[in-house]
Amino acid sequence: MTGPQHHARDTAALALRATLGPMLFVHGWNKVSGPGGLKGTTGWFEALGLRPAAVHARMAAGTEMAAGAALTVGLANPLPAAAAVGLMAVAARTDHRGKGFFVFKGGWEYTGVVAGAAVALAALGHGRYSVDGLLKRRSEGLVPALLAAGLGGAAAAGLLALCYRPEAEDSKTAKPEPEDLQPEDLKPAEADAE
Repeated sequence: MTGPQHHARDTAALALRATLGPMLFVHGWNKVSGPGGLKGTTGWFEALGLRPAAVHARMAAGTEMAAGAALTVGLANPLPAAAAVGLMAVAARTDHRGKGFFVFKGGWEYTGVVAGAAVALAALGHGRYSVDGLLKRRSEGLVPALLAAGLGGAAAAGLLALCYRPEAEDSKTAKPEPEDLQPEDLKPAEADAE
């Protein structure tokens, strides 16, 4: 592709990278240096059910900063897009699950848009105005898009399967602590069968 179409595509890739990359980087930076710092992020991840929380807080922050930087400068497509997809999939499952669609209600709207934009950028390629472009490394089309979605989704699924241990959400299935028991809770089980 040459001429105006090529310049339009390169400009679109640059605009998308300049939007997604810094946003991801700043999210990672905030996990480390924000008001609660890494300690606050660790506590948040512990509450979400990611174990060990301290490791996941560091991994999430580092991945967001690395992927954000790589997207910003346009390096190694589709790997940073895959990282963004993985991050957003984990966030959607752990923090935004069960809260509906809209982000203002805590829903998955934001994570879905970011993941979709990352896959679109992988398909578009980083363009001429990027490190990949300077290195004459062109990676665009269906294969990079599928790789970004597939690698990101697989990484998220693996992490969740191995490390996601949320507290019981249904209080009916959770066993009460001994100090929470009332005298009527202590009746024999056979009394219920009558």
